[in-house]
Amino acid sequence: MNGPLSEALWVLLLGSLLGFELIGKVPPTLHTPLMSGANAISGITLLAALALIGQAASPGLRLLGAVALGFALFNVVGGFLVTDRMLAMFRRRAG
Repeated sequence: MNGPLSEALWVLLLGSLLGFELIGKVPPTLHTPLMSGANAISGITLLAALALIGQAASPGLRLLGAVALGFALFNVVGGFLVTDRMLAMFRRRAG
């Protein structure tokens, strides 16, 4: 298994391990604001995944791009939901 697919899998593996290690070190009080800021990075990941799918030379790379697109989309939607929930805590209640 040599070539672009192998390199892409290594990047995915190392990026996943690095992300897991970094997120594990974030204290709970900073987690929600950092997740809100990560939406912009996930937006870039969405664009990169779309570019990978569009330029993929093999079905394996298309599949990898689709998986990346799914994870980035999940992260963006989850981030916006958490941000909305966090901002709801600061809204004044009627009555």
